[in-house]
Amino acid sequence: MATDSFPRPIGTHRRFSALLTATALGVYLLLIIGATTSITDAASACSTWPTCHAPTDPLNETQLAIVWGHRIAALVVGLLVAATAAVAVLGDATARVRRTLFAAAALYVVQVGVGAATATLGADAIAPGLHLGLGVVIFAGVVLALAWDLELTTGRDDDAIATDPSMAPEPLEENASEKRELPSSPLARARLTAYAYFKMMKPRLMWLLCLVAAAGMALAAGPSLDAYTIVATLGGGVLSIGASGTFNHVLERDIDRRMSRTADRPLATDLVPVRNALAFGGLLTVASLGVFLTINRLAAALGLAAILFYSVVYTLLLKPNTVQNTVIGGFAGALPALIGWAAVTNEIGIPALALAGVIFLWTPAHFYNLALAYKDDYARGGFPMMPVVRGETETRKHIVYYLAATLVSTVALAWLTDLGAIYAATVAIFGGIFLWAAVVLHFEQTEAAAFRSFHASNAFLGAVLVAVLVDALVL
Repeated sequence: MATDSFPRPIGTHRRFSALLTATALGVYLLLIIGATTSITDAASACSTWPTCHAPTDPLNETQLAIVWGHRIAALVVGLLVAATAAVAVLGDATARVRRTLFAAAALYVVQVGVGAATATLGADAIAPGLHLGLGVVIFAGVVLALAWDLELTTGRDDDAIATDPSMAPEPLEENASEKRELPSSPLARARLTAYAYFKMMKPRLMWLLCLVAAAGMALAAGPSLDAYTIVATLGGGVLSIGASGTFNHVLERDIDRRMSRTADRPLATDLVPVRNALAFGGLLTVASLGVFLTINRLAAALGLAAILFYSVVYTLLLKPNTVQNTVIGGFAGALPALIGWAAVTNEIGIPALALAGVIFLWTPAHFYNLALAYKDDYARGGFPMMPVVRGETETRKHIVYYLAATLVSTVALAWLTDLGAIYAATVAIFGGIFLWAAVVLHFEQTEAAAFRSFHASNAFLGAVLVAVLVDALVL
């Protein structure tokens, strides 16, 4: 990589990618601050521009601080956008990266004008949401430029394993999966069997999906959320997740034997008979519906839909047949948000759909990291995952795409709800960590880097959901 491909002090292409990342994070932070300004109606505390006079009412001092924070951030980010566009024009950036950044810089000037008009003439003088909408477009432009630049700098054209989405799995060698020998002690055998049934329920998924449902309940009820609704919704959710996981183990038992990460699953090793697993999954399904029905029928219907979608639509139809399995499969992870809201309100509201949208868009950005780490394993299983069919370069680029969409959706969630400063700070900090990990993945391209990005995605969503709970239930 030439050291003089960009003007100093940038110099190298890698530093230009870092500058683009910082610019994207800056624009995203400005979106969060702007959404907070809109939610708190802080703009009403100041009708002058670009400076803001001190209010005569002491109650407006907090709003004044928010307005000043917004305007100072806008100045800093504007300089960063302009500098990035200038470096791209003067340096060794591709034509489409230059055009995109130039357009983003031009739109930024328009956005500043819209913000000034909103401040001086009032919010009613400008189309509602125009200022925020322009910010989203600018953010999208900067992220597109980042993704394209990373693809050029770090990508390869020959990193796919298969070109046919209907690729057949490798044949299972004889004695490739041996039956596990049971311990002679009855107590040890009982413990091993109990753990096998517990493992079929996929307990690692439970904490995050239950947190999604809890966030949906918190948004719907706020501090008035009652204990029974919490216990029943989360209990029904745990049973629903357990049923889905059990059916998934049954349906994929032959493929699990081909993959190193799943070869020790209970049905792959014949530790649990298929008949018993089916009965266990059916029992969990009935129990889940029974618990949900004590709340309302809509929650029960959504719980059943979650089981059927994950077990049938995702496991049988999507996962083995289309490279978009992870994207469409995100619907299964989004359903707990709707279940949590429905458990409280007996309906599906706009905030619930916004929260579900965050989960849906986050899923590919999250799971593609795991697909990169286990690329060869998925190829052995015959699954047309993105890195297997389209290659690692394309997968890494899509991680950035979906991460950007996820970040925009968190802004939309803030705009549609009363979530405040804790939520805004959390999504800004952890969103930045996730984006940085995704960018580092482009340069390192190792299994360790993929796992770091995977864990960063988990930390991001977990922190955001906890922030939703705190803002909705406590503040």
